[in-house]
Amino acid sequence: MALTRITIRQIEAVIAVADTASFKLASERLGMTAQAISQLVAEFENQIGFAMFHRTTRHVELSGAGKALLPFANTTLRRLQDLQLSARTIKNNLQTIVTVGAPLVLASLVLPTAIRDYRRQHPDVAIRIVDTAVGYLVDGITQGDFDLAVGPDRERHDAVQARTLFNSRWVLWCAREHPLATAGNLSWSDLEQHAVVAASRDYERNITSMAPWAPASASTVPPEIVDNITTALGIAASGEAVTLAPE
Repeated sequence: MALTRITIRQIEAVIAVADTASFKLASERLGMTAQAISQLVAEFENQIGFAMFHRTTRHVELSGAGKALLPFANTTLRRLQDLQLSARTIKNNLQTIVTVGAPLVLASLVLPTAIRDYRRQHPDVAIRIVDTAVGYLVDGITQGDFDLAVGPDRERHDAVQARTLFNSRWVLWCAREHPLATAGNLSWSDLEQHAVVAASRDYERNITSMAPWAPASASTVPPEIVDNITTALGIAASGEAVTLAPE
């Protein structure tokens, strides 16, 4: 395979389509036409020798091989972005670059304000946020993608230290019009009659940890599992299901 012919633009296009499940939305993100995005993805697929996506007239989803390769594409793009940031930092005579990994909600809603306040006290430090899956936080540190990570407590590698920043209760999230919205105190049995969506396998791990007061059946994985908490919250907001997630 002529891997040297893979371009940064191709990688950006593939990741954008994977993130948005849409050539149109990917084109809006990158400021290009949908036709140009499609061409870049096709060129990338031609270089690697297999299809990254299954395409229909209404839907785009990653192929099995695409799911396996996507993490490497993300890592490659992050490395290139780090290169750009390092060059800019050196040019501007900044002394330190710190890369922070975090799940999407923390990366978008919590860290920017904290980093702004930190930069006011330490203007010579450049901080880069990388939104990533919860399951990659520890591995991202051990593999050198992040200097540190902020997220739910996880099983840790011996080389990774952890410090508790704050505690967050797990609560039920649902639409205002959902029957459980006005139910008051809820029991585990109340959930059995309603659709539940969960964000990744963290649901199973955390609900299991809620024993001894939760019944054994509470650790059962719900029918629908999505990758990101934002997706689970969106489904819950639509009224189609409820989700259990940190407050």
